[in-house]
Amino acid sequence: MAGILYIVPTPVGNLDDMTFRAVDVLKKADLVLAEDTRTTSVLFHHFDIHTPLQSHHKFNEHQKVAVIREKILAGADVALVSDAGTPGISDPGFLLVRTCAEEGIEVRTLPGATACIPAVVSSGLPCDRFCFEGFLPLKKGRQTLLQQLSTETRTMVFYESPYRLVKTLEQLAAFFGPDRLCSVAREISKIHEEHRRGTLAEVAQWYTAHPPKGEIVIVVKGAESVKPEGKGKRNRHAGDNDPEE
Repeated sequence: MAGILYIVPTPVGNLDDMTFRAVDVLKKADLVLAEDTRTTSVLFHHFDIHTPLQSHHKFNEHQKVAVIREKILAGADVALVSDAGTPGISDPGFLLVRTCAEEGIEVRTLPGATACIPAVVSSGLPCDRFCFEGFLPLKKGRQTLLQQLSTETRTMVFYESPYRLVKTLEQLAAFFGPDRLCSVAREISKIHEEHRRGTLAEVAQWYTAHPPKGEIVIVVKGAESVKPEGKGKRNRHAGDNDPEE
């Protein structure tokens, strides 16, 4: 009988955010695939996990996916972790999950840590509807995407490197307008967690003067909805009789 592929979230900062179930799955799995075995070894040592580790990252996942598929089909339970957060969300994982799904292998994703949701909820911006954009393209297609997103009415979420944060905020201000509200979440769940709120221009100016460190999530308010002219109105003519008016 085939085994199971487990997608296991790991803490984005504070190790206490690890769930009991996640620890149990990692201990019972036959193999754990890690984005960086050195990072995951720290987690394993903390929680006394001794399951065999193999690297699985964006540079080798295409070569290894077939071998892993065969291991699971042969009965092995395999768990996938990234350095932090939920695998597949701006981290390796999609290719393996797709391959297993196409093969009919059971995939179980555990709920757990991700940087996206705390950043959205803490931003003070509307979070009933939002879109996750992850990392913007570094070059090709970047400006085209920003132009498309300039009219997006939902709250938008981006991941960014601290080294590119100011440049990205300045580009967002150029395409969305400098007065568009935003929130930058830095080092979520860690000792130096910070949430900087304001307009895109204000927050860009702050981080120009205070170069950031750590993991970054940018949350930007969506564009104001513009109703088509005349929508919701009805031409009235002589003789109209509307009892509700």
